Amino acid sequence: MNFKPLGKRVLIEREEETKTTASGIIIPDNASKEKPQSGKVVAVSEECECSLKVGDIVMFAKYSGSEIILDDKKYLVLNCEDVLGVVA
Repeated sequence: MNFKPLGKRVLIEREEETKTTASGIIIPDNASKEKPQSGKVVAVSEECECSLKVGDIVMFAKYSGSEIILDDKKYLVLNCEDVLGVVA
């Protein structure tokens, strides 16, 4: 994949959705579930003034960003301001 975000944007790969609960109950694919609000930073634009770097796990706003598909994988392009924080 060769994608470089422009402006003050970052490329995020969402975390995988959990298919089982903590007690081991399997959640079917057709069950309504929300998309995760965290993911791994894959690329950061040069104009982004935040301290994000590739590999950081971040939390972001629920309805922010634009979903794109690259190499048959879904990614999220976010403005730097939409990133809420880095998970330590």
